Amino acid sequence: MATIRRFPAEFGYVLPLLLLMLAVFILPIALMLARSVTQPEWTIEHYQNLIETSVYLRVLGRTLRIAVITTIVCAVLGYPLAYWMRGLSPQRQVVATALVVLPFWISILVRTYAWIVVLGNAGVVNRILLDLGLVGAPVAFLYNELGVIIGTTNVLLPFLVLPLFAAMVRIDDRLLHAAESLGASRRTVFRRVFFPLSLPALAAGSILVFILTFGFFITPAILGGGRVPMVANALDLLINQFARWETAAALSTVLLVVTLACFAVSRWVGARGATS
Repeated sequence: MATIRRFPAEFGYVLPLLLLMLAVFILPIALMLARSVTQPEWTIEHYQNLIETSVYLRVLGRTLRIAVITTIVCAVLGYPLAYWMRGLSPQRQVVATALVVLPFWISILVRTYAWIVVLGNAGVVNRILLDLGLVGAPVAFLYNELGVIIGTTNVLLPFLVLPLFAAMVRIDDRLLHAAESLGASRRTVFRRVFFPLSLPALAAGSILVFILTFGFFITPAILGGGRVPMVANALDLLINQFARWETAAALSTVLLVVTLACFAVSRWVGARGATS
């Protein structure tokens, strides 16, 4: 007599969550993928349109460029900040972490519009530069890629600092002391011991920032002023103004593939860091 295989009792607790994920996440993505290759018959015309239309290639190239620059800037600013936080006392680490988390308590919309006040032609930065005589006319910080990069870096920097700081705190100080006891200078200890141990976390945080930048919408839309279209802004136009759902689905699929590729790289980096 064949035995009936029963599911674990715990499966009943996660079943509602699985059904919810299927309905609100998996199914919409599957419909998007299907729509990108149907019209209503099977076709790859929409992907050919993306490749052959220079506008979409420029949008993808600009998005990639801004994402790479933002990631580099976040890494350059975030690594020293996380390293400095690690050297603080436990009480001061709590305060520093709270200051890093503080921007999350403020609406991203408010923070983005605040940059207009700071970087505008009559903003704080331009007034200081003019008063010091460093420039003869206001510098155009807004409505270009520079403004988008500044605003995006401000929003996404904590996403790199927090996990990087958490990884740095877990590095055993005895390894650093052992290297110093063998005659290594502090610079050598950092270069040969500390930095390699923190590199997987830096890479994972950088990939996270890159993924978030690649699909960012609010900050580029406001600080770019419509002059710096990125992938998310192009999707908004294709869906809400031109009603070209198939092309939008194809462009969304490209965004999904890039995100999955970055996630795979992040997993690979994490696995190498765990085995090293």
